[in-house]
Amino acid sequence: MSPNLLIHEGAHFIADAHDSSERSFFLEYLLHVKKNPPSQLFLMGDMFDLLVGDVVYGVKKYEHYIALIEEIAQVCEVYYFEGNHDFRLAQLFLHVKVISIEEQPLTCKLPSGKTCLLLHGDKYGDRFNRFYTKLIRNPFILSFLNGCDMLSQGAISKAIEQSQSKKNLCKHICDFTTLIQRKLFLYPKAEVIAEGHYHQNHAFMVSGVHYINFSSFACNQSYFSVQSSSETEFAPMQFRSCPST
Repeated sequence: MSPNLLIHEGAHFIADAHDSSERSFFLEYLLHVKKNPPSQLFLMGDMFDLLVGDVVYGVKKYEHYIALIEEIAQVCEVYYFEGNHDFRLAQLFLHVKVISIEEQPLTCKLPSGKTCLLLHGDKYGDRFNRFYTKLIRNPFILSFLNGCDMLSQGAISKAIEQSQSKKNLCKHICDFTTLIQRKLFLYPKAEVIAEGHYHQNHAFMVSGVHYINFSSFACNQSYFSVQSSSETEFAPMQFRSCPST
């Protein structure tokens, strides 16, 4: 599979910020990036607790973020990989390249010359998960839900946000390596696979494939900078020092 994109040295990767009323670190990061734009910015999904392009509540709540990301996209390349908490976003942006779940994983080439698959990480779930993922992105269903949400003054969206606020985003997954190894055969062939979604900040080698699971920005306020070194292709960078949430 030929690469669709060349990743530049110094590109930023940030995953799973889960921005909410309790967590505004992502806004600080975007303001920093606006002043100091990298060569490329990769938003790897779940940047918000709830942002759906068809649902007015989240679009209004995060309109400042949307405008800021659009501004950044006019000075550097921005790629937004849709996650399971933020999707159907293409209609919100003019200059941002939105990568839907159907387009994931995206085959890229790293500065080292290695082929790399990029995805949020929710692409290869079980049968029920795949059915739900397709159903919840249906525009007719979203139109109905948005109507109900507006009539109830955002009650549905607020209930989802409340449920999210109770989750432990930084939970360690036991036997994570084994869990991933069992489904790697579903991924296209590549030398590197990099994804978020699981919030584990863990990497390992298996059958000649370097698997990387990005940390959650919501947990440790860190992002990753692409390096030309084959030893550390995604170098962790601490944005700010503060306790994990």
